[in-house]
Amino acid sequence: MSNADTLRQLHTDHLSNYNQQEQQGLELIGLLNQLSNEQDVQVTLFGEALQTRSVSRLLAIHQGTALRTNDGQPLSVADTLAAVKAIAQKTDLRAARIDVGQLIHADKDVTAAIDAAAPTATVANEARDVVLYGFGRIGRILTRLLLSQAASDKGLQLKAIVVRPGNAGDIAKRASLLERDSIHGTFPGGISIDSDNNGMIINGRFVQVIYANDPSEIDYTAYGIDNALVIDNTGKWKDEDGLGKHLQAKGASKVLLTAPASGNIKNVVFGVNSDTIGDDTIVSAASCTTNAITPSLKVLNDKYGIENGHVETIHSFTNDQNLIDNYHKADRRGRSAVLNMVITSTGAAKAVGKALPALDGKLTGNAIRVPTPNVSLAILNLNLKTAPESADAVNQFLREMSNSAQWQSQIAYTDSTEAVSTDFVGTEQVGIVDAQATIVTDNHATVYIWYDNEVGYSTQVLRVATQMAGINYLSIA
Repeated sequence: MSNADTLRQLHTDHLSNYNQQEQQGLELIGLLNQLSNEQDVQVTLFGEALQTRSVSRLLAIHQGTALRTNDGQPLSVADTLAAVKAIAQKTDLRAARIDVGQLIHADKDVTAAIDAAAPTATVANEARDVVLYGFGRIGRILTRLLLSQAASDKGLQLKAIVVRPGNAGDIAKRASLLERDSIHGTFPGGISIDSDNNGMIINGRFVQVIYANDPSEIDYTAYGIDNALVIDNTGKWKDEDGLGKHLQAKGASKVLLTAPASGNIKNVVFGVNSDTIGDDTIVSAASCTTNAITPSLKVLNDKYGIENGHVETIHSFTNDQNLIDNYHKADRRGRSAVLNMVITSTGAAKAVGKALPALDGKLTGNAIRVPTPNVSLAILNLNLKTAPESADAVNQFLREMSNSAQWQSQIAYTDSTEAVSTDFVGTEQVGIVDAQATIVTDNHATVYIWYDNEVGYSTQVLRVATQMAGINYLSIA
């Protein structure tokens, strides 16, 4: 066989293999949607949700599992499909989150794992109304995450968004901002306007648009909304008095703030101190940076002990800065965000102590806003009680944590020598350790953590929201 014939055959073989994976992916998507819609069963692959309509995205998620396996080979779609078929046979299973990546990697029998965790029929979660108060960057990302998934009558149900009174054409403008995003691209689905009812229809689901200047003046029950969890994305109110206005609204029962709170309100990082929420009616999901770094700080403190340290955040510019030089009440933020690196303060280091009391008072922090629109980088400079053997030892430990069932949704890992910030746009992983940048000298370690300060943070917000809403899933991994 000539070299040309060999290459033609190689092309044919690869194409045939990919076509087979596509067919398996299509079948897998159908089963995943069926499990989600009919049984409220969510399937993940090493913590990453598989509920997607895109076959190419599904195959990419599998390709990304190479870092998770001992031999550096990605898990196959065929193995995932076989596992999901076994799950679909358990028709009495309800309200479960099953990580098939962990099960396949550990060579566990899926059916046996389900039987051990749920020997009897389980009960599905009820629906819980959600209202987004504010429709800026985080509000729209939360909308995308909530409504990009297959429609379901269980779990979190986005019923309304609340914004300040606008001019004619306001809803059309807001729908366009949701549909077209300069950073995250086009919304994966359909968006139309229902002018008669003052709302949007997003992937077949009606979302009311409510205009208000003050949270307390709204009657949500007039829109068919009751016992709602209000997610405040405005950052306008950060204390109990201000956020308590939401609870004065008829039909609202709990409030989640997407910014650090003041006073006695709990600042929660899901996976670290989310077990403290209890019956709290007002909770903060802390900040994007706090969520990105606290899980890694916790495991490093558990392993080596942290004497003290400094967190420097290289943060993309945000909407509270000026595009060109102009007056701003805050120091330096009046200077052009797109032309300057701007040193500013950050409460992330202090907020870590609220979520992780073991580190309270041990960390300082600063931020440098830089001319990029999304994805930030946190640099942890830590003095450790126990000196690590080497940077490789720290990396190996963090990789093990990122692969563990406990931390796989909060800690991710990359060892690419070519990784740059845009590689992490849109990633739902909360904080990604850059192994190539880790430095260890005696008992001092420097660890770099990438994070999409919009999408990665929003995934954590929704995890806290799910817990506050009383939605519980049996975890199987």
